[in-house]
Amino acid sequence: MSLDLDHHITQDLHQASQREWLETNGLGGWASSTICGANTRRYHGLLVAATRPPASRMSLLSKLDETLVLNEQDFELGCNFYPQTVHPQGFTYLHHFSKGLFPHWTYQAAGVELDKTVSTVHGENTTLVLYQVTAAPGPFILKLQPFISGRDYHSLITANDAIHSQGSFEDGVFRLRPYPGVSELFISVPGAEYTAQPLWYYDFEYPVEKERGLDFREDLFTPGFFSLHLQANSSLAVIISTTNPTGRDAWELQATEKQRRTHLIQNLPHKTELPVQLTLAADQFLVQRFQGQRSILAGYHWFTEWTRDTLIALPGITLSTGRPEIARDILKAYTYHLSQGMLPNRFSEFGEPAEYNSVDAALWLFIASYEYWLCTSDTECIVQDVLPELWHIIAAYMQETRYNIHMDKDHLIYAGSTGVQLTWMDAKVDDWVVTPRQGKAVEINALWYNALRILAKFTALCGQTEQSKHYEHDADLVQESFHRLFWLQEKQYLCDCIDGDFTDTSLRPNQIMALSLPFDLLSTKQAQGVLAAVENHLFTPVGLRSLSPTDPDYHPQYTGGPLERDSSYHQGTVWPWLLGPYLRALMRIKGSEGLEQTREILSSMSIHLKESGIGSISEIFDAEWPHHPRGCIAQAWSVAELLRVWTETELKKPE
Repeated sequence: MSLDLDHHITQDLHQASQREWLETNGLGGWASSTICGANTRRYHGLLVAATRPPASRMSLLSKLDETLVLNEQDFELGCNFYPQTVHPQGFTYLHHFSKGLFPHWTYQAAGVELDKTVSTVHGENTTLVLYQVTAAPGPFILKLQPFISGRDYHSLITANDAIHSQGSFEDGVFRLRPYPGVSELFISVPGAEYTAQPLWYYDFEYPVEKERGLDFREDLFTPGFFSLHLQANSSLAVIISTTNPTGRDAWELQATEKQRRTHLIQNLPHKTELPVQLTLAADQFLVQRFQGQRSILAGYHWFTEWTRDTLIALPGITLSTGRPEIARDILKAYTYHLSQGMLPNRFSEFGEPAEYNSVDAALWLFIASYEYWLCTSDTECIVQDVLPELWHIIAAYMQETRYNIHMDKDHLIYAGSTGVQLTWMDAKVDDWVVTPRQGKAVEINALWYNALRILAKFTALCGQTEQSKHYEHDADLVQESFHRLFWLQEKQYLCDCIDGDFTDTSLRPNQIMALSLPFDLLSTKQAQGVLAAVENHLFTPVGLRSLSPTDPDYHPQYTGGPLERDSSYHQGTVWPWLLGPYLRALMRIKGSEGLEQTREILSSMSIHLKESGIGSISEIFDAEWPHHPRGCIAQAWSVAELLRVWTETELKKPE
């Protein structure tokens, strides 16, 4: 169940600094860093608080560096990157790291063995750091030095005179509001002495930010340090929070959180690495909005709520983990945000109006609702809460809504205008649209076809048989036009987009939706052709390429500054979430052979659980071997689709 990394990795700075851990709090906040303790991103921090859940995040405490003082000798366990140097080099004492229910470190120095566990508290902007001394030759001193950031999580800070440098320390609790308007920071260190020693530390370097072509240096403020005497079998529990922790017991808080997480995995049929870690990872994306509604975050560290991502991820994050009531709440909540038949592309971080620039978000509502109904048979929720809104969506798309989204004379959906990106391939640099898909996109019309079939079925549930037949007839017309216009007979796969007389024959993974959505759209022979094309040109062990390597616009790597990265985002870069549709198509078309292939592919993905974001699945990968993980270290639809497919394989018996 646990993911274990021994000293061959933990004491290798290159390897250890590329592996990150993440603890989330159910509000959109987190604690996160690398396993060696060096922050390599602006987003790393021991307390990143969501002040307007799940957004408006503030990095309050960057890190808490430990030093063991034994026989007047310092053994510094921290690790920081500075220009041309790494100091201290505490990773040399890091004997072991593991990720079970929580991230866990074991340090060994001068006969002292110190275990450390980090945990967030669900529903609070609170982080726990728990220490246990499992061995020691005698008494020693543990010093803890906090480094305060006090900034927006996207920003970086430099030394300044505006910071409130003097905190207070009373009854084991330190408190400081670093700047006006910033949340107050509390650090509880029971039994410790506090020494005020306000200093700025200059030029922390964040290597990942440098790789991404962004500002990568920051100054951090330390108000002083905590110190206390420990010995073998003693322990210490630190609480870091935006609320006063006086009187709270960190061990009890962690025990409650341990019980909550244990409950998440208790009904899994197999307690192996992949299902256990994916189930725990899935929980990290579920958040409570400040209005009280539930939602799914798109990814960590910088994404918030993207409707498309939420609805694609919903079956895996909620249904595959046995939490259908959360799926129901999310579906109902999203119906309140419909406008002109559209759902928002994303919700803003600071309460501004949502952005309605997505053609497919509303169509994914049909798929998510249908999967929920298949799982729960909750006809009451579908008919009373969801179906009326689905009718509105279809009516709006048949007429016309924003961005020239409308049903054309051939019954296919046309969307977009020059310079506007409405599909998931939405990279844009200034006025340059990297992947122009104006017109009739293949996955949009596969979704449209499925939406009509689903609406027909749901409409029949409430006794409207004639109206249901109308939707079935509409779906038949869509299917006929889809076959006639999208199928490329010579290439034996589907074109990607059609706009008037122009047909984009680029080989992209979007066509896999025609094979994987609930209702079959293609003939068996056509489906086999599409699967073969995707398998031969786009499939990698970690996901599907976003463009064939034979295409002149293909980019093998996702590296460089914002321009270079956006240029390759959907031009070859591998997306693991697409393994979900691909593997469902594989099982559907190849039967038992496809099932065995699927199990092998899932098994191979277990390796990635020990890379990048430990215990989670990255947003993207380089298109070519060794497929270096890129983007977010934990992406909701990446986790959800693998978990969903794993669940489906468990329900199938080998023939």
